Parts: sequence; C-alpha cells; structure tokens
Amino acid sequence: MIMHNSLDGRVSCNIMQFMEQQMTGPVEKPIIEFRTEPARYRHWRIEIEGPVAHLIMAVDPAGGLVPGYELKLNSYDLGVDIELHDAVQRLRFEHPEVGAVVLRSGREGVFCAGANIRMLGQSSHAHKVNFCKFTNETRLSIEDATAHSGQRYLSAVKGAAAGGGYELALTAAHIMLIDDRKSSVSLPELPLLAVLPGTGGLTRVTDKRQVRRDLADVFCTAEEGVRGKKAVAWRLVDEVIAPSVWDATVAQRAREAAARTDRPTDAQGVKLPWLERKIEGGSITYPHVEVRCDAGLRRAEILVAGPSLPVPGDVATAVALGADFWPLAMARALDDAILHLRTNEAELGLWMLRTRGDAALMLAYDAFLEAHQNHWLMREIRHFIKRVLKRIDVTSRSIVALIEPGSCFAGTLAELAFAADRSAMFVGDRGGEASAMLTVGPANFGAYPMGNGLTRLQTRFLGEAATIERVRASLELPLDAEAAADLGLVTFTYDQTDWDDEIRIMLEERASFSPDSLTGMEANLRFPGPETMETRIFGRLTAWQNWIFQRPNAVGPDGALKRYGSGQQAAFDRQRV
Repeated sequence: MIMHNSLDGRVSCNIMQFMEQQMTGPVEKPIIEFRTEPARYRHWRIEIEGPVAHLIMAVDPAGGLVPGYELKLNSYDLGVDIELHDAVQRLRFEHPEVGAVVLRSGREGVFCAGANIRMLGQSSHAHKVNFCKFTNETRLSIEDATAHSGQRYLSAVKGAAAGGGYELALTAAHIMLIDDRKSSVSLPELPLLAVLPGTGGLTRVTDKRQVRRDLADVFCTAEEGVRGKKAVAWRLVDEVIAPSVWDATVAQRAREAAARTDRPTDAQGVKLPWLERKIEGGSITYPHVEVRCDAGLRRAEILVAGPSLPVPGDVATAVALGADFWPLAMARALDDAILHLRTNEAELGLWMLRTRGDAALMLAYDAFLEAHQNHWLMREIRHFIKRVLKRIDVTSRSIVALIEPGSCFAGTLAELAFAADRSAMFVGDRGGEASAMLTVGPANFGAYPMGNGLTRLQTRFLGEAATIERVRASLELPLDAEAAADLGLVTFTYDQTDWDDEIRIMLEERASFSPDSLTGMEANLRFPGPETMETRIFGRLTAWQNWIFQRPNAVGPDGALKRYGSGQQAAFDRQRV
C-alpha cells in the first residue's frame, strides 16, 4: 500500500505572509494558489492498492482557505477542491497502473457535508461563482477520467452525503450506499439555504442518473434526504450494501472496475513536479507561457510559445521527458495561468491571446500525439489539453486572439484562436518577419471537443457543413490573412497601416462595456448547437445559481445563508420574477 498524506502544508493564499506584510512593509494582495502536491495536502490522502486507488476525504476543520469558518463534517471550500483537482491529475499521470478509484470518507459518520455554509455566507459573490465553476470543472474531470482514461471512479458512501457531498458522489460511475439506517444522500440547498446545488447536482440527477422528474422534485426539496432501498429505487444510488459485507463488497466492486481498464499495469508514471512560476510586477512567467497584466487598461496578454525542440524520435523518449515534454508542460502552465487570472485578477476583463513559434513544428507534435494516441500517456496529454481549452470556453472574460507575424496559431494552438470571441489577423509582413499565417491541422477536427460535444470549428460553422469541408481541404496549408478571412477563420484583417489603431480601438471599446452584459452575451454566443449535461451545468444551472447568489432571499441580511444556524427563520421576498 502506498500512502500520500501530510498535514504540514496548506493550499491557500498565504494569509500569514499577508499579515506579516501588513505589520512590516508594503501590503501586496494575497493570491489564491492553485499549485499543490500531496506533501502539502491537508484534506485528502491517496492510498494505492495495486490497480485500485482510494481517494480519501478527511478534511481538517482548521484548514480553511481563509480565517472565519471551520470545515466541520467534511465540508469543503476552494482549498479542499484544489487538492482534489491535484489528486485527480496525479492519479491520471503518475499512476498508470490504477484502473479504479474509490471516493470515500476518512471521517466517521459523514461522507461529506458539501460546501461549507459559513464560507459561502462570508464570501464575495465573485468568489462564490469562481468556487462553483472550479468545482464543476474538477467534477467533470473525474467523469472524463472514467469515460476516456480507463480510470473508473466509484463512490463508497458511508454516512451522510449532503449537498456538494452528494454532488461529489454523483461524479462516480457507480455509487454504493451503506444500508445502516443512518447513511443517506440529499440535496438540501433549496429548503435550507435558498440556493441551488451549485456543482451539477440537479443536472446529474436528471441527465446522468435519469431520476424521474417528480421524484427529483421531492428529493431536492427534502432536507432529510433518502436512504436505503428507496435510494436505489429512485436511481439516486446503484446499490445499498449491508454493514456486515460493506468492506468486502466495496473492494470487490473496485477490483471488478479495475479489471476492465486498458491502462498498463507495468508502465512507469510521469511525476508532476512543482510548477515553475515567477510573478514580478505585472508579469507572470512559466515555461512556455507568459502573462502580462495591465490594471490600467483592465486587460491581460497571454503569450503561448510553441515547441522549440524537435519531436521525440519515439514514444519512449517522450515518456522519458516526463513533465518537460512540451505538450504537457505547456498545458500545465496555461491551466495555472487561466486559474490564476480568473480567480486573482477579476478586474482584468479582457484577455488577448498571442502565440509564437514554428507552425510546422507544432503540427509535427500534433502528428506525434495522433500517431501514439493509444499510448496511455499521449492519451492523457491530449485529454488534459482538451480540459484546459474547455476552461477558456467557460471563462467570464472577453477573449481576443491576435494573429501576427511570428505567431504559431497552428493545429493545437489554433484552437486558442477558435476559442476566442473574435480574432484579428495581420496582413503582410512586418519588420522583416514573414507574413502572419494560420494553419488548420487534423487536431482541429476532433481531438479537443467543446462541452457541447462539437469541435470549435463545428461550433463556429454550425449548419455549414460545406464550409467545414472547405476548411478541411486546406489542411496543414499555411493560410495568409486573405485566405483565412475567405474561409471565415478570422474576424478582421488589418495591414500595417491600420493594425495598431484598429486593435487599440477594438480593445478600448470592449473594455468600456458593462462586464455583466459582456459575460451574459459571451456565455450565450459561445455554445450554439446541442445541449449536453456539461453545457447545462455551465449554462443553465450556473446562470441561475449566479443570479440566486445575488438575491436577498439567499445573501441579504435576513436571507437563508446569513441566518443559517442562528435559530432565526429567513425572511423571503415572496414575489416570483
């Protein structure tokens, strides 16, 4: 048995450092840190038993992200979920031998009490929304591991699984509930707190578990939840297990799930070391990614560097590179940059995406990943890049791609341009640099689907099958501004005479609009086409939760979140609007 656990570190903004700065020197805004590793965990531990991993939640009540609340009863805040996200990533990359993961509690009498209510009550609106968004993305990554990585998740619910605790259990492909007359599952947010289950509970109950609508209505308005055989009959869990055979049955189900995996049992995993990052002034620097923040103009520039080293000669060489292999290193850096900007730079409402590098080399890396897509690590890397791109899709920022001489918008990196709300491309050369080019590669036709199940090209050209075929005919051909515009791959083209002024006007205009209105517009325009469970979670559910999180019935001085635990009943405005 391999165990990873430590109570020495913590995943949080550095509150102690912040307090010391207040007493001894200039105060810098504390940041929420998304980088972590098992030696720093306070709330989770990973235990490996051959092909089965146990992901055990044992939340430290005193380990909150910020002061002011206790994480009682295995309740969680963003810090707890940052650790969970890291653990899921490490299981996928560092443990190829693991074919099944059992989610379980390390606290007696409770599985998980969900999001900490005191934390929600004292948090800003922006923090609550970002918390729910990140938590949703983490839960979707668990489902992605089951669907695409051969790492099937199971939930072993012993004790109460309430609210977000049941939402965590819902991410598993198989839910087991102990039949001890005490353990139950519930979504009590509406009757107790006047909010919604914020991390996909409503949607997974109906879409994934296919619970009948009227039974779901009863379930989601009952504080006490459902237990025993009724939970199975209502499809809320897959089986109830007697206490006398609980441990044996959970172990058996995990072995059965692991036996179905296609992951190699004898491969060496890839360690994910501490991610290098330097924050200095308005610049954030990673390997392959640079971010420049301009508070005055309320925007951030994200520059992604394409690969600079030749493609490895074989897959063994790529594996030996580990976390330094360019696609994995780039994805880790870009993922952290997105999370950092989203959470810690809320007023930078406009992101400019730029790239640089050799387009032919970028396409060669794509071809390498494609050729070895059945290798467990190459598969994991492509799915990781897919999830990073999905973070951009659901980020509440205006996103503009600038395609200039020296850019590397090709194949995988062309997805950044297609993810943007609009793009501008430079016409001709500049200062001796070759003309800007945009290159579509095979990766743009299926490697990185969006949450709606379509590629970004299919989403861009919805209902235009002929246009997509025209784009496909230009596969791997460098397209100049005229050709890219003719195919509809860019929004604007400007020559050297107009570029600086037109870009400046476009960015200044965008920054002048209402951020609320922009967020609503962008979220509506980015996901045409079919609705899926994922788009419902980030669109319909998140939009309503976002609205409810601002209503006095929930967060006002007499609202349910503020009065919870006080003995006073919440006072509701009874108008339906």
